[in-house]
Amino acid sequence: MILGAVMNTILDPVFIFCFGMGVQGAAIATVLGQVGSFVVSVVYIGRFKTLHLQLSALRPKARTCGSILTFGISSFITQFAITIVMALTNNLLASYGAASVYGSEIPLTATGIVMKVNQILISILVGIAVGTQPIIGFNYGAKNYTRVKKALDIALVISEIISIAAFLIFQFAPMSVVSVFGSEEGLYNEFAVLAFRIFLLLCPLTGFQTVVAVYLQAVGKPLKSAILSLARQIIFFVPAALILPIFLGVTGVLWTGPVADGLAFVLSVILLVYERKQLKKAEARAVSDRKGEQTA
Repeated sequence: MILGAVMNTILDPVFIFCFGMGVQGAAIATVLGQVGSFVVSVVYIGRFKTLHLQLSALRPKARTCGSILTFGISSFITQFAITIVMALTNNLLASYGAASVYGSEIPLTATGIVMKVNQILISILVGIAVGTQPIIGFNYGAKNYTRVKKALDIALVISEIISIAAFLIFQFAPMSVVSVFGSEEGLYNEFAVLAFRIFLLLCPLTGFQTVVAVYLQAVGKPLKSAILSLARQIIFFVPAALILPIFLGVTGVLWTGPVADGLAFVLSVILLVYERKQLKKAEARAVSDRKGEQTA
């Protein structure tokens, strides 16, 4: 992953400026970075000490494919929904922005920066959540529920610390982030600051939602995980995006972020409270079974 990122970073200015290829050069640099990561991954397969791939292992099996699809559907929905959200948001910003003092270009550009920064934050949070997934899954299968709860709690605390730190930056120093992408003057800066403060108003709740969604995957509840992923990106976001701008104009598009985050947070709390109760019951049964075995 680091190799691909470094290749992309180095090749971007080479193709864009040295070869004068513009956006096309940036696209080629991105593809070459991905190819570099792919080559390293293929070469590394032969270096696994405990895993040796054979041609027979590459033969598709319906049961195995079904399990992979079932447990991966939540992540797929999240990534796919992000594309839908961005397309819808861009269209609404262009439409309602044109009727405002900002015009259509400023809202699109400024909110694009907010989306990119938010995606970086989400990627960090997903990394934390996915890092706990094998720990939670292994201990859940081994009925070591104390460790399951401990791993979940640690992931929630760390993700909230990062989310709150990001929130403080977005609310009190948004221009420090905007300037990284190249700041302008007047209306552009005004809308960029507005976009960060409104759209990411409830970003401290994002970490909680992300960890809960991955936790549900880890304990074998892919349907609930998929519903939670859909809730924020589609079920809550899309209706809010279609309704709020009618009353609030272009700023209504920005308010869809905190509205969706707030409602998704409520749903994630409900799901987590229920799952913690089920976990407590399972832990009690496991303790009872161990006592029974010792008595016998």
